[in-house]
Amino acid sequence: EFDIVPALNLAICWKHFFNLIWESQSAGNLIYFNNLGILREYTPEIICCTSSGLAPAASILLKPSKNSNFISYLTGLIEGDGTIIVPKTERSPKGKLNYPSIQIVFNKKDLPLALLIQKNLGFGSLISKKGVNAYVLYINDKKGILNLVNLLNGQMKTPKINSLYTLIDWLNNKNPQLNISKLPLNTLLLNKNAWLSGFIESDGHFSVRTSFTGKYPKIECKFELSKRQKDHLGNSNDLFLYTIAKFLNVSLKNFRENTSHPQYRLRTTNLESNLTLISYLNEFPLFGSKFLDYKNWEEILNLFKPRFKNSQENINNVLALKSEMNNKRTVFIWNHLNKFYNLDY
Repeated sequence: EFDIVPALNLAICWKHFFNLIWESQSAGNLIYFNNLGILREYTPEIICCTSSGLAPAASILLKPSKNSNFISYLTGLIEGDGTIIVPKTERSPKGKLNYPSIQIVFNKKDLPLALLIQKNLGFGSLISKKGVNAYVLYINDKKGILNLVNLLNGQMKTPKINSLYTLIDWLNNKNPQLNISKLPLNTLLLNKNAWLSGFIESDGHFSVRTSFTGKYPKIECKFELSKRQKDHLGNSNDLFLYTIAKFLNVSLKNFRENTSHPQYRLRTTNLESNLTLISYLNEFPLFGSKFLDYKNWEEILNLFKPRFKNSQENINNVLALKSEMNNKRTVFIWNHLNKFYNLDY
């Protein structure tokens, strides 16, 4: 068996910390990062969530049928910004036992989302990475690993499934009675669940390009998604990226070919592709801070239906919305998390 518990003197129960954030933005109140100390020098190092203190049902294996949208969203998020680590040896050179882990990386500005996912799962330690603007949700206790494997198995769409298979082999070898089956890649159409929205949280980018130097203003709303051509195991990412490109009716192109890690990139370049994406994301929404960028992007795009009216008011609206997007955003409203998927036990 394996069981890891974070040092208690570094741990803060998610419940009190999550309530602090949630109360600060309830009823539409704004979160200003410059004023919220917990996201600066007072950021906690570890926020733990273990089975103790949870409802008794959390101690049993979760059933994937409970909330398919949460599971598909989480799977997409893990396949984009997650890592499945399986030890190659039983002990380290210093004699310590090695354990598997599943890790999900969040930008620090997405801490409310990370806390909500941790709360829904009921396990894992949320750790602030020193020197990096990120939190990592570590799942490395026995019940957490087994539950998450149970959720991911049969839901994955990328070559990261090979790492899941390696973890399943490790678990079965440690405890043959588990006899966990390795389910195949999920082939459900992208518009049927929230997998793509989870994946966009990690690797998608919304941008607006403007130029007002000519007679007529030039405004382009683009969505871009890029990924390394091969993962760390040498598996190609082309098939599932091609599926996304086909769904959006765009081309999948080589990008940064002369670097040590060439990439594939897809980008929307026309209104039809953008509208397809809007239709999908309005049914299966984003939940991180990227949701706020998406809503600004969508609002600008709506000015082009049916055609953009070249007025100073519209131009000012575009510039104001653009000035709040991505790294320029300093005000965050998290009311959209009220609609986050629940994982009912």
